[in-house]
Amino acid sequence: MTSRRSSTPLSRTLLAATMGACLTTACGVVSGGPGGSGDTITVMTFAPIDTKATNMPGMPGMAKAYESWVNANGGINGRKLRVLTCNEKNTPTGAADCARKAISEKAVAVVGSYSQHGRAFMAPLEAEGIPFIGGYGVSAEEFQSTLSYPVNGGQPVLLAGAGHQLGKACAQVSLVRPDTLAGDTMPVLLNAGLKANKMADAADIRAAEDSADFTPQAREALNGPTAPAPSGTPAGTPAGTPATKDAKDGKEAKDNKQCVTAVLGERTETFFDAFRRIDGQHRNPQISSVLGSVSQALVDRTGGKESPFEGAYLTSWYPVSTDPLWAPMRKVISEQAFGDDTVDPDDSGAQTTWIAYTVLNEVVKRFEGDEEITARKLARALNQSQSVPTGGLTPDLSWRYQDMRAVAGFPRLVNGRVTFQIVQAGRLVAQPGEQPQDMTPTLESAPRST
Repeated sequence: MTSRRSSTPLSRTLLAATMGACLTTACGVVSGGPGGSGDTITVMTFAPIDTKATNMPGMPGMAKAYESWVNANGGINGRKLRVLTCNEKNTPTGAADCARKAISEKAVAVVGSYSQHGRAFMAPLEAEGIPFIGGYGVSAEEFQSTLSYPVNGGQPVLLAGAGHQLGKACAQVSLVRPDTLAGDTMPVLLNAGLKANKMADAADIRAAEDSADFTPQAREALNGPTAPAPSGTPAGTPAGTPATKDAKDGKEAKDNKQCVTAVLGERTETFFDAFRRIDGQHRNPQISSVLGSVSQALVDRTGGKESPFEGAYLTSWYPVSTDPLWAPMRKVISEQAFGDDTVDPDDSGAQTTWIAYTVLNEVVKRFEGDEEITARKLARALNQSQSVPTGGLTPDLSWRYQDMRAVAGFPRLVNGRVTFQIVQAGRLVAQPGEQPQDMTPTLESAPRST
């Protein structure tokens, strides 16, 4: 009797302590407050801003525009969207700080973000079960973590696609890339695309990603691997000189063509400035890059039709920015971000963030209206859901076990599609004769790169 009476107050004390702990930790979310329960869903978007290397201010800018648009139209299934933004600062500490902020604010997901410091941000998110939806694809962890849900093929498919694109047009290729952990994977990926076209490996030229002087790398790229001149070429003609107009089927042109691709983020422009200055012989090799390192804004800023990027080859994950499929995004930007110069509808970062939030929207709509949404429930829904449409901007996306592909080092890669573009008359347009291609088979045959 005495024992029963004394246990009742103790039980109530323990219950009260447990409920108090749950209200201040991740046991659940107070209805109507930050998080995913009640009428509010909290998420985060982070990206580097005002750094000396690559900056992606358009990604958090796009996220805030999406927040305003969704909430002005009744939210997602009646739930208000709360978007937190964070400057990742292009450092491991900054990336980890953003992840910790997402945790402390009880975000149910990190959406449409950019960081090359995957190890720094994925570990904290994994510990709390927070899904990472639609990262830019620049870190290997985005294609390895079971809580990452990529919407594109990231750097792997862009580099493999660039190799495919250049393999059809070049005799030799030089790759200029950052001397970083993320950059170390680039040669293997580019070479996979080259080998698919029976091309030799590219010359690997490293550069500090925040360098202001790329003259040594430009000189090495210009004077880099040379192919023997084809038979019948006059003595003294430098390798890389375009073939004569009598070339049959373009074979001679390819036999001579020297190509240089640079993937240096915002420093790509700086590299090609140095490259042009030292090209005293005006050999005009084919230049190339990937979306994110070269953009429509860069072409416009450097002269439009007179831009030195005229004729450059580019690979992208998405349709060209003038495609009507982007009309909904453009409408949101014009209505909600008209005063924000960082949000550019031609920018691949903003485009990725738009697609990532489209995925979030579609998956949240599959919950019952009164159902609590937590990070772990959202991750479970992503793992089990049928394909998620993105308005035709990507193939329908699904991250179930059976959707994973056998790409060494990148098991979470579910969308290997790339598009091939070229700068013509100052605009990025679809490359004539080239259709979008799935680079997954090419990557599956590549050696492990991480």
